[in-house]
Formats: sequence, structure tokens, C-alpha cells
Amino acid sequence: MPLHEDHVREQLKKVIDPELFVNIVDLGLIYVVDVVTRDDGTEDQPKYDIKIEMTMTSPMCPAGPQLVAGCKSASMEIESVEDVEVKVVMDPPWTQDMMTDDARDQLGIF
Repeated sequence: MPLHEDHVREQLKKVIDPELFVNIVDLGLIYVVDVVTRDDGTEDQPKYDIKIEMTMTSPMCPAGPQLVAGCKSASMEIESVEDVEVKVVMDPPWTQDMMTDDARDQLGIF
């Protein structure tokens, strides 16, 4: 079964922002998830690389390195993933509008 972006995003929900205690997907920190099929896989045993673009709640976010490492680690847990690249971008800047309703509820933002 091919690997899809939705599966990766579900896996990334395991990564919790240590300051806000909400997962990074619901916070809106994940901008791009690109699943690339590798040439060295087979039809029965495909192999994938994942490229992620994410942001932080602020440019000087102290949890930044922890969140990047968490993204790599959670993505590498997916069977048949060979490599994960995480790029931190600040454009567009993160705002509270990027959060899901679940994240807003958890943080008490209405």
C-alpha cells in the first residue's frame, strides 16, 4: 500500500509541543509533507523519503530543535521510510489562525 501525506501527518501528531502540550499538526506548525517514492524500492516493498516544511510559533522558539528531532523520529517509525528531511521556514509566519479547532479547545482559545 502506498504511503500518503495523511498517514505521515497522523504520525506527526505524536510530536507534542513541550510548552503548549498540543501536537504540532493541530497547532498548524506543519506546512508541507512531501512523500517521495525512491527508485531503490520494489512494487512489493516500496521505499520512501519524506520532506517536511514546518514552522515554529516564534522565530526564537526554544523547543525548535526538539520539535525538528521529534518530526524526524516520528516519521522514521513509518515502515519503508528511508530518509526524512525537515526544513524550518518562517514564511508565512505562524498565527493562531493556523490551529485546528481541537487545538483551540485544548488551549481554551475561542
